Amino acid sequence: MHGEFDAFFQRAGRTCGVKSQSELAGLLGVHRSAVTQAKNKDSVPKSWALTLSGLFGVDPQWLLTGVGGPGGPGGQSGDYDGGEQAAPEGFLLVPKVRARVSAGGGSLETESDVSGYFAFRSQWLRRKGQPERMVLMDVVGVSMEPEIRHGDMVLIDQSQSRIFAHAVYAFGVEDTVLVKRVEKRPGMVVLLSDNRDYAPIELRGQEIEGLRVIGRVVWVGREL
Repeated sequence: MHGEFDAFFQRAGRTCGVKSQSELAGLLGVHRSAVTQAKNKDSVPKSWALTLSGLFGVDPQWLLTGVGGPGGPGGQSGDYDGGEQAAPEGFLLVPKVRARVSAGGGSLETESDVSGYFAFRSQWLRRKGQPERMVLMDVVGVSMEPEIRHGDMVLIDQSQSRIFAHAVYAFGVEDTVLVKRVEKRPGMVVLLSDNRDYAPIELRGQEIEGLRVIGRVVWVGREL
């Protein structure tokens, strides 16, 4: 028999397309630890059901208790597609693009169309940068472990293209996108991996000119 949280999570997965606790946290605009605490306490705040209801048109009472039915045309599995709906009050929607950031050697999925939206608290986003220029992408590769792991979702602020030493950015290098720390040295820019098994990437002259700064990584989401 499922507990309150597990039953809620299953209903959210069925009607809102939520596949992980990290995705649930992103939609709710809460820290991942808040979802962990709710699971440990086996309880779900009513405000979470209201938030998902506002995004997907699902009956909040059904989300919480399972009584009745999902209701509403939005009450079906799949990511929120933008449409004419708006985020709940106090939240902003950030698009997740299908292009996948590489944190290692592998290839990049280059299609940039939106696969869904995640709701974050607007106040929190504005403290981080410019929400209207932010996108979410999945990370592929292990070169930034343990800080950023394979499968993590990163929030990138494309308005922050000015390079600051030791910050983490998404870079376009030829046909690949990399997540790396950056360091400036005389006559060169060095892209650093947190994983010591990966050598630094040193760029000089025309290589530096060809480096495209996509944006600064301002948040990382992870499923435990």
